[in-house]
Amino acid sequence: MTVIDPVRTEIIRCALAQAAEDMNTTLIRSAYTPTIYEGRDCAVAILDRRHDVLGQSSGLPIFLGNLEECTRDTERRFGAGVWRPGDVWVLNDAYVAGAHLNDVTVFAPIFERFDGGELIGFAASRAHWIDLGSKDPGGSMDSTSIYQEGLRLGATKIVDAGVDVEPVIALIAQNSRFPEPLLGDLRAQVACVRTGIDRTREIVSRWGLETVHAARDAYFAQTAALEAEALAVLPEGVYAAEGVLDNDGIDLDTPVPIRVRVEVRGGRITIDLTDSADQTLGPINCGASQAVAACRVAYKALLSPHVPLNGGSFRHLSVDVRPGSVLGAVEPAAVQYYYSHLGLLIDLVTRALAPAMPSQVAAASYGDSLIVQMSGVDPRTQRMFLSQEATVGGWGAWEDGDGESALINNVNGSLRDMPVEVLETLFPLRVETYRIREDSGGAGRHRGGDGVVREYVFEADQHLSLWWERSATPAWGLFGGADGAPPRVTLNPGRADERRMLKANALPVRRGDVLRCESGGGGGYGAV
Repeated sequence: MTVIDPVRTEIIRCALAQAAEDMNTTLIRSAYTPTIYEGRDCAVAILDRRHDVLGQSSGLPIFLGNLEECTRDTERRFGAGVWRPGDVWVLNDAYVAGAHLNDVTVFAPIFERFDGGELIGFAASRAHWIDLGSKDPGGSMDSTSIYQEGLRLGATKIVDAGVDVEPVIALIAQNSRFPEPLLGDLRAQVACVRTGIDRTREIVSRWGLETVHAARDAYFAQTAALEAEALAVLPEGVYAAEGVLDNDGIDLDTPVPIRVRVEVRGGRITIDLTDSADQTLGPINCGASQAVAACRVAYKALLSPHVPLNGGSFRHLSVDVRPGSVLGAVEPAAVQYYYSHLGLLIDLVTRALAPAMPSQVAAASYGDSLIVQMSGVDPRTQRMFLSQEATVGGWGAWEDGDGESALINNVNGSLRDMPVEVLETLFPLRVETYRIREDSGGAGRHRGGDGVVREYVFEADQHLSLWWERSATPAWGLFGGADGAPPRVTLNPGRADERRMLKANALPVRRGDVLRCESGGGGGYGAV
């Protein structure tokens, strides 16, 4: 057994984390669609051969400890001997990765040398592809089955020993309305994982595989110990919280309950989600791995926010998910908007534990990605276009300060709202207003953050899709703080044809129509 000192351990840990950041930079700078190169809707990781995280980049928190499900599933299906130097794989199966079909994972094994040697681990990336052949461009707000949502791929080899598998790549491209940018994003992800392979090999070449393994074991153990220390001060007991989603997008009159039971006992936290709603007809379901990831986000934010994610994380956490529930969907459940209940779930875990850790928790955030999507034919180019963007909003206040305003939601992390200049350059629309929604944060000793107002003018006939949530359960305050304002969307405000709505699928809009989107504020903390 190799003995390693703390300094060398930290050097190797940081090198692996930086290798993941280099992968992420490669992906963002090489991508073809603004969803990735501007919005940064992606995440990457380097895994060891046991599928544990050696280093993960900044990115979407909802993929915390989640990318390895794809490599694990591939090995379960095909055996440990399936991995070969130069191969690259793709997977977007919603019931494996947990996400919707647009979130595509590209991954590759890492060997000591180009021609083989010992298997070191894996490089993996996940990014949002704008269209994979769903019944509506980009994704449907009213899908009722996975089969309406696009091309679904189990683990599929796209590069074989360094050579592109052209029939498979052509099949993927032929199932998209935007084949050229799709292939560009695919190649960007391939370049990303190859960067991860190169960087990891460089680290192993410098230090030796035994030393890297010793460093891994050391910082995994350190992470587990630090999380155990944080957990040890929590009072043992059972804590609970619940909230509802507005609806599933199909049955607009029926809220969907999410119930969380948290037990702290014997140095462990168990989060029980089994009492949440059954999977729904509409597309708000997710695979169980995403529900686990959401609980990990809440756990990490509360217990170890300053400890880098790695394979030593979450050893003291268990998550119980019921198959067939909205958080543990099974085929053929629709999953296009799998993340609305995950933002709520993160806030609910925090709310449940608030009595046990009042100085670490924050009031609820606005909570949802609040998607605005436009599609049609751009009269300037006579080509089909698709604009997809998430909306920022207000976060909850906490013991020592006000909540942040105009921040992306807790599911999306490093994702960015789309710059006005990019939208107006690429798509036939104009952003007439973009400002803070004043006084939308909840009052309290510390105020919740404010949402935003974003108003669009359509400069061509097109189709509008919306997925806005958290009006039935807006951002709640804690310890006497007031709730934040719920979201509001208005088509043609002040006109005779004014219309209020939070969800729409491929709604026809005309040139000159106006869309005003007002995101919710965060909850306040403490009585005034």
